[in-house]
Amino acid sequence: MNLRITPARLEGTVKVPASKSAAHRLLLCAAFADGESRLSGFSPSADMTATLNGLKALGAEAEISGDAVTIRPGLPAGGEIDCGESGSTLRFLIPPALALSGGREISFVGHGRLMERPLAPYFSIFAEKGISWKLDGNRLTVKGRLSPGKYALSGKISSQFVTGLLLGLSLLPGGSEIAITDRLESKGYVDLTLSAMKTAGISVENQSCRRFLIPGGQKYRPVSGEIEGDWSQAAFFLGADFLGGKISVAGLREDSLQGDRAVLSILKQMEADGDLEVDASQIPDLIPALAAAAAGRRGRTRFGNAARLRMKESDRIASTANLIRALGGEAGEGPDFLEVAGTGRLSGGTADCANDHRIAMAAAELSCICGGPVRLLGAECVKKSYPGFWEDFARLGGKAEECE
Repeated sequence: MNLRITPARLEGTVKVPASKSAAHRLLLCAAFADGESRLSGFSPSADMTATLNGLKALGAEAEISGDAVTIRPGLPAGGEIDCGESGSTLRFLIPPALALSGGREISFVGHGRLMERPLAPYFSIFAEKGISWKLDGNRLTVKGRLSPGKYALSGKISSQFVTGLLLGLSLLPGGSEIAITDRLESKGYVDLTLSAMKTAGISVENQSCRRFLIPGGQKYRPVSGEIEGDWSQAAFFLGADFLGGKISVAGLREDSLQGDRAVLSILKQMEADGDLEVDASQIPDLIPALAAAAAGRRGRTRFGNAARLRMKESDRIASTANLIRALGGEAGEGPDFLEVAGTGRLSGGTADCANDHRIAMAAAELSCICGGPVRLLGAECVKKSYPGFWEDFARLGGKAEECE
């Protein structure tokens, strides 16, 4: 689907979807519990569907009614898990699958660039622990058992590997330890994992994010409550507000453990003219939204420690820079950085979403400061995380219509 966006000032209140980060974790904890769990505020998306399908393969039953999802435990079914394009689904489910499958073979199927994204930390563990694996195109097949013990793991590639191991090792009868061999990036996401596990009655000793001690023989209990709003999705509307809109975002928790809550403080820093350095290591998902906001300020904004962005749904350093340049702005890049020269206004033009939901939403944000229309190619990719994005954009006064 291609869209023609006519620049307009956005105004009003929008309620963003439930946090994908929180939902993935709570759903997994619910699937491991010894009774029925019910979570409200659930927001369907392609990534959420992938995780629910994965949980069904691990034996859980899932029933959606309105904005609530009910999870009931069951016996692992094994077989195949279609992860769609969801890195969280793939990386979170591999260790629990090895813990629950009884040594049976299980396959994970990916789409888009999913299987090109790093899995090396798990492969190193497989080699050490005697777990067999084969990556063939878009299919990863694993066979073996996750066993209690000590696991050395890099934290620089993605915190998702830490989350996956925490979830998997907590299902075992014996105690385990995760030792981070370098620096743990995106610590806020691990905090979310530990919070979800604590809600489900699972204890983990966190030693300054260097070591995690997981007692054996624990039992997950059912979880209930409302899933909080998504700060990373809200960032695009908060950015549009920064660029001259008048937007309130509902459904967010100011005391959230989501690292992307940092969008507020960074946008505050952007209010002052001049050069600005932003460390992307803890907030990689914010960079497209923040880069769009940076195009509307006066001064250069450099997003450093951003190498991981090159292995997202798109190469997000390149695709974000391409988006800004396509619409008349100035952006440069290096191996681990993105730099935006704020010009205040853009001309508009044609931009490709690169099959990346966050690039599509950043384009909508940028349209607010364009002098001419924006033609956006592949705008349907928002379904990955925020299927109702274009409807919410329209409710705020955004003008987008399908075109050739």
